[in-house]
Amino acid sequence: MKILTLIARILLGLGFVFFGLNAFWRFIPGSDMVPPGTAGQFTLAMAASHLDRVVAAFQIVAGVLLIIDLYVPLALVLLGPILVNILLFHLLMMPATILPGIVFTVLWFIVFIRHRAAFASIFAAKA
Repeated sequence: MKILTLIARILLGLGFVFFGLNAFWRFIPGSDMVPPGTAGQFTLAMAASHLDRVVAAFQIVAGVLLIIDLYVPLALVLLGPILVNILLFHLLMMPATILPGIVFTVLWFIVFIRHRAAFASIFAAKA
């Protein structure tokens, strides 16, 4: 289980650093194309407001924390809402491209299970 968690943590970190950096430098071919329909409108609104760069910065910071194995629970907390938004975006607007979001979510849960003790207090019924 330790090896699986290590691999999941590093893959998750590398993935978020890679895709976060792409928001700034657009080195992935085709990543500057606007998808059709509602997904395109959402993407354009994110770009026009520069919210995409804020999200990318959080992805990079959390990804680096995962890679260097420092403050992993914090990195998981930062990535949780981002993953929810990725899944909802793909589920509601581009269902055919949801697979990477599912893969990253599975990786997130593998790392989360290893560090679940750090989250024990937030799952307590009473403080």
